[in-house]
Amino acid sequence: MRVIKQYSPRKLVFGPGCASNLVTDVSGRELKRIFLITAPVLRNVIDPIMDTLKTAGISIEIDDSIVDEPTFDTLGDCLEKAASFEANGVIGIGGGSVLDVAKAVAGLHGGSQKIREVIGNGLLTGRSTYLACLPTTSGTGSEISPNAIFADESDNLKKAIISSFIVPDTVFVDPVLTASVPPHITAACGIDALSHCMEAFTNKFAHPLIDGYAYKGMSLIGKSLRRAVKDGNDIQARTDVALGSMLGGMCLGPVNTTAVHALAYPLQGEFKKSHGLSISVMLSHVMDFNIEANVEKYALVAEALGVELSKNTRAMANQSVVAACQLSIDCGVPQTLSEIGIPSDAIDELARQAMTVTRLLDNNPREINESDARKIFERAY
Repeated sequence: MRVIKQYSPRKLVFGPGCASNLVTDVSGRELKRIFLITAPVLRNVIDPIMDTLKTAGISIEIDDSIVDEPTFDTLGDCLEKAASFEANGVIGIGGGSVLDVAKAVAGLHGGSQKIREVIGNGLLTGRSTYLACLPTTSGTGSEISPNAIFADESDNLKKAIISSFIVPDTVFVDPVLTASVPPHITAACGIDALSHCMEAFTNKFAHPLIDGYAYKGMSLIGKSLRRAVKDGNDIQARTDVALGSMLGGMCLGPVNTTAVHALAYPLQGEFKKSHGLSISVMLSHVMDFNIEANVEKYALVAEALGVELSKNTRAMANQSVVAACQLSIDCGVPQTLSEIGIPSDAIDELARQAMTVTRLLDNNPREINESDARKIFERAY
């Protein structure tokens, strides 16, 4: 059994209504200048939090420029704003894109390292700025992971800053904050969270400690995502999916994802498709390719998704693909590249770009080459 490292926030608060504890946490640390990163559509969510922080005598500078998948240019702009404001704390309130930017800003603010010096695994040398994250979607698990993902404008590839130093000091996972998320975003984010759990569970480097998080996450999402999509105000369903997403985030540091994410990244870089949608389209097709390399684990994926138990392990494993696909369909998520507007003549380039994501392809339970990737994209078309 290989050695793994699990990095966690110093404080993790979970449950409906827990976001109200943020002010106490910030005030208790005597922080007076907070750089708050969010998205413009969330102003109605953050205004009550803002008012309470200001009442406590805390100065706040808001950046709500994050509207798409973040780039390194986006990160650079936010770093300049945080420095100009002389922030001594960073708070991210939003989806995965917002949280990734907040984590990287906190990691680099006040330090001597430049953005390009920390792209990769373990290159950030420290963090001196307080960091709190509050997710408003249930998908990326970014609030609890050591990863921050950005698009590199120079080559249209997705790249990561991975470091224990960008795991937040405090995390508030409040399912109530996700209640206003539209159904199509709830669905795509939920499938992304499911994929985090499934990819970690079936990973070449899967670990028994992480398997527990992954299995429970798949079970929660499989049970409750349809309800959360149908009725955003179903707080129990929102809570289940938020917990499943958080558990998926716990899988990302020690084990991480596989070819599902590797093949989805070019859709985001080249064609600007959202992360959750890209994952949703590729998930079942990569699962189908991988099954033969890890039949027993995929049978357990089917079990976690509520498939009736069978003594035929291979048949049970095959049902994992059916169950994942049906969940996506029931939630209204597209299943093919053509549905999301990807031209068929892009497949060769998609396969080429996917093969550059070696940090994830190396985790895949079945070895995959460019020809394999091309065939998967063709089946996904």
